[in-house]
Formats: sequence, structure tokens, C-alpha cells
Amino acid sequence: MSTPENNGKKPEKNGEDGGPTPARIKGAPQRGGPGGPMAGAMPTEKAMHFKESSLRLLRMMRPERATASLALLLGVVSVTLSVVGPKILGHATNLIFGGVIGKLSPAGLTRDEAIATARATGNDTIADVMTTVDFTPGQGIDFGEVGRVLLIVLALFVLSSAAMLWQGRLTTTIVQRTAYRLREQAETKLARLPLGYFDKQPRGEILSRTTNDIDNISQTLQQALSQLVISLLTIVGVLLMMILISPLLALIAVITVPVSLWVTVIIGKRAQPQFLKQWGTTGKLNGHIEEMFTGHALVKVFGRQKEASATFAEHNEDLFQAAFKAQFISGIIQPAMMFIGNVNYVLVAVIGGLRVASGTMSLGDVQAFIQYSRQFSQPITQVASMANLLQSGVASAERVFDLLDSEEQSPEPAEPLTPADTVGRVAFEHVSFRYEEDKPLIDDLSLSVEPGHTVAIVGPTGAGKTTLVNLLMRFYEVRGGRITLDGVDIAAMTREDLRARTGMVLQDTWLFGGTIAQNIVYGVGEVSEERMLEAARATHVDHFVRTLPDGYDTIIDEEGSNLSAGEKQLITIARAFLTEPTILVLDEATSSVDTRTEVLIQRAMTELRSGRTSFVIAHRLSTIRDADLILVMENGSIVEQGDHEGLLEAGGAYARLYAAQFAEAVVGVD
Repeated sequence: MSTPENNGKKPEKNGEDGGPTPARIKGAPQRGGPGGPMAGAMPTEKAMHFKESSLRLLRMMRPERATASLALLLGVVSVTLSVVGPKILGHATNLIFGGVIGKLSPAGLTRDEAIATARATGNDTIADVMTTVDFTPGQGIDFGEVGRVLLIVLALFVLSSAAMLWQGRLTTTIVQRTAYRLREQAETKLARLPLGYFDKQPRGEILSRTTNDIDNISQTLQQALSQLVISLLTIVGVLLMMILISPLLALIAVITVPVSLWVTVIIGKRAQPQFLKQWGTTGKLNGHIEEMFTGHALVKVFGRQKEASATFAEHNEDLFQAAFKAQFISGIIQPAMMFIGNVNYVLVAVIGGLRVASGTMSLGDVQAFIQYSRQFSQPITQVASMANLLQSGVASAERVFDLLDSEEQSPEPAEPLTPADTVGRVAFEHVSFRYEEDKPLIDDLSLSVEPGHTVAIVGPTGAGKTTLVNLLMRFYEVRGGRITLDGVDIAAMTREDLRARTGMVLQDTWLFGGTIAQNIVYGVGEVSEERMLEAARATHVDHFVRTLPDGYDTIIDEEGSNLSAGEKQLITIARAFLTEPTILVLDEATSSVDTRTEVLIQRAMTELRSGRTSFVIAHRLSTIRDADLILVMENGSIVEQGDHEGLLEAGGAYARLYAAQFAEAVVGVD
């Protein structure tokens, strides 16, 4: 099985042949590093519209339709119970007010006689007010009835709160399941993206989309579904109750709705671009921080701390400005809504008081209506104040959807083929390839490698050496011609099948947080301890591991900071031993070890390469001098091929490279 360097861990910097090198991730500042020409590069795709992204986000919750329906039903129940409460409280107010009037009225009279007496004495206004309530002259407040009404209201509010609590629990379930699926889709998408996507995206930007943005979406949905739905239901329920009490006052309250919507839309349009910029700048800042942390050693070595700090300060300032503008502009909505709500409150109170004085409304109804007007304006204010939250969440959704909509690698064949005999015969047949449409790299390259042969590939930077391996591994697809493995076109094989037959050892190591033993057996599956130890001894890992306090149970972090570069390289070589691949790819595999260790590794490599087709990309003479075939590449073409001695005698390109790079590296080792 292929090692993690060649599968799934995408590159962040360009290879020596001008193309991206898979898995060259650790230990060097990434694009956007100090002095890089593409520092903080961001995707230039145009963001989707707010409406489109919002609807798409809602469609992602379709699997939770049943739960959402139950949550909506509970919301309706909760709102219904809560909006009925003020009306019943208004009845309690009328009981109290009626008791006060009854106490002040002469006993022995009927209600109508008491009203007529008030009019006869010239108190028409008081008489009008008395017509709006029920009372018995001479009797005071019926506290027993008032108490029963209050108990009913209390029960309603308790049930309303219980329904809302249950609705909130269901809403949390819906949101977290949606966020779970979104993270799952993002992870699956990353596995299907071509290597070229990762060449153009800083790792910090990708991490920001799959973590920060999805978390922001989750928070937005949580607050939106729990508050927005209840607020909208409350607006509808309260509006119906206000119409039942007084259509005139309801009309006054409704007039404020279009004004509120107009204010929200105007402010929202100005805030949305700032939220997009805020989250875009967040990804840019995260990318820079991640790159600087990964390459902190090189930043210090080359004295680029000031430049890195200046770049950070620039990104941080951009984020500050974007976040400040987004929050400030959207924050204007809430005070604007409060002002409109207060104006509505004053109008309702004044007109309601006049209607009580005229006898057309009871005091309890006015009191209930004032409560409803507050209940009506409050959810409108809440909805408006959530505009910044919604815009922020949709801006994050746009960025995640942009990732999910990115062009994927070519699909696997419907009916994949598998070589009948796995011997390791590789052929490049008139292969053409280019990273950029207008920049050809490899053109009409043909090559045949017999099973068990070791092929060394040499050449100057940008010649196409690593690209050749990238094409063999199907990290990139050929533009013309084909590559076959044991007579089968690799494009007709699944990538998993192809890479399972290939092992790679690269210059830049990849280790994960875990024990040394777990890192050695990574990707191999179930393996016995004896087999693992055999691979470790063969690659001279066993020697240095035995010197560690915990041996093979020693925990290493993801960067392997508690191991030397050579020790990390040996672990990756031991990992390749366990895969038992048909094809072995060594890309500067011994560049991180000392000369003595290199000699030992070369002996182990000789055993590892036995019976396997090997491709070796290297500059050190000790790596390639014994190769069965040496290919010299220039500008994407093979200009020379042969064995070491024959190419030296030819006095061509290889001889020039040897004189320039390898002459001083010749070390005789018996």
C-alpha cells in the first residue's frame, strides 16, 4: 500500500521540476511564507448570492424533516400558549378594575343604573369607562376569581416554556446533525479533489473553511432556528390576537413592519460584503499563521521575522477593519428597530388610552394590547438584530459551498481493470503533460521499464523528474498518450489499486501523533510484531529506537520534533518495507541521513528493490550509480539513457551533471 506521502497529503510548494510535489509538506514555509510572491493568496471565485446560499443551506437539513416538523409543532404550541397569556391577564385586570368601580358605586343599584347615575351627574367619561367592564355596585375585587385567572396564566406559561425547551433540544439535534454531515462532506470532498487544487490553496485557508466556517455555520443555524422560528411564529400569533382585540390598533402596529423590513434590507446590503471580506480575511490570516508556524525554523534562519510580522500585521489589520465594519453596520439594525418599536409603543398607548376613555375598549384589552405590541416589536427587533449573524453564517456557507463545488479529480472507471500478472513492467507511451495550458512540460515521452529494474532519473531543476512520478501515481492525469502497468492502462485501474501496488519514500517525511510502532505499520493494516521488527532492523530503525526510554512505544508528535531528520526518514523507509510494493519510488529518500547511515540504507534498499521495479530520483551518486538504467531529462524529454559508466564515457548531459554535482560526492565504500 502506498505510504501517506504519496496519497491524500497534498503539496504546498513546487517541486524541483516546476510542478507541485506531492506530500512535500513538512519542514518548509508554504506558499504565503516570508517573501513568497503569492503570500496570503486567496481564491478568486465569485461568491454565491445570499439567497441562493441560504436556500442551499436549508436544503441540507432535509434529512431532519421529521424532527424539524416536530420542533415546528412544539414552537407553535409554545407561541400559542404564550400569546394567549396576555389576553387572559387582561381579563384579570378587568376583574380588578371592575372590583374597584363596584366598590365605589352605591350598593343596591344595578350596573346600568350606576352608569346612568354617573351620566346624570355629568361624569360622561367615567360612565364611558364603566361600560367597558363588568361590575356589581357595592362589591369589591373578587380575589378568588383573580387568583384562578392568575393560576391559569401561570400554567400556560409553564407549558409554553416546557414546549420551548423541548423545541430547543430538537433544534440542537437538527443543527448538530447538519454540521456533522457538512464536515463529513467537506472531508469526503477533500479526498476527491485533484492535487492541483491543493497547489493553489494555502493549507490554512482550507483548514479555515473546514473548521472555522463550519463552526460559524453551526452557531448561526443554532441561533437562527431556535430564535428566528419562534420570533416569526410570535409575530403571526401576536398579530392575530391584536386584530381580534382592535383592528385599528393592529393596523398602527403593522405599519411599522414594512418600515422595519426596509431598514433591515438597506443596512443588510451594506453589511454583507463586509462579512464576506471578514471570513475571507480570516482564512488568509489563518493560512499565514499556519505557514509561519510550519516553517518557523526557516523564518528565523533567514532572518525574516520582521517581514513575517509585517505580513501578519497587515492581515490582522485587514481582518480588524472588515470585522469592525461588518459588526458596526449590522449593529445599527437593532437600535433602529428599538426606535421604531418605541414609536409604535407610544402610538398604541396614546390611542388605546383615548379608546378606553371613549368607552370603545376595556382597560384590560388595552393593557393586553400594549403587551402584545411589545411582543410584536420584540421579535421583529430580534429578527433584525440577527441579520448580522445570518449574514456572517451565509458568508461562511458560501466559502464552504465553494469548496464543495470545486472540480473533482476524474472519476474512477466504471469497470476497472486489474493486471493479470503483477510483475512491475511499466511503459510510458507517447505521454504528454503540462501544468498550465500555455506551458508545455512533457511532450511525446516514451519509456519502457522491465520488471525488477531500477531506473534512476536525473536532470536539472524543472526537467520533469518528479512530474514523471506524479503521472505514474496518477496524482495528475496525462494530457496525451498513456502509462501502462503490466500491460494495463493505469487510467483503467482504480487509484486505490494502483497506489496499493506502489510504495513511496520522499525527502520530506510525514509522521502522525502516535507511537513509533504505529507510524511504521501505518497503512499496512494488521501486521505481526515480528514482521514490524524485521522491517525496523532491515532499515536500521531498531538501533536508535532501542536507545529510547520507551522503545517502540515512544510517542512522537505530528512534526516529529523529538526525532532527528534522519531518524524520521528511517521510519518512513521502514514503513515502505512493510508495504511490499510492486513499484518503489524513492525521491531523494536518503537526503536527510548522514553518509554512514546512507550506506547502510543503500544496502537495505538493494534488498528492498530486489524483484521490484524502482524509480529513483536523486542527486547523490551513491543512490544512482548502480541503477540498471539512468534517464537524463531536460525540458520534459529524455535526452540520454544508459548505465553509469556508459553515460560517463559518452560525455554528454549526464557527464556534465556528474562533473557539476556528483564528482565530489564519490565515496568508495566496501
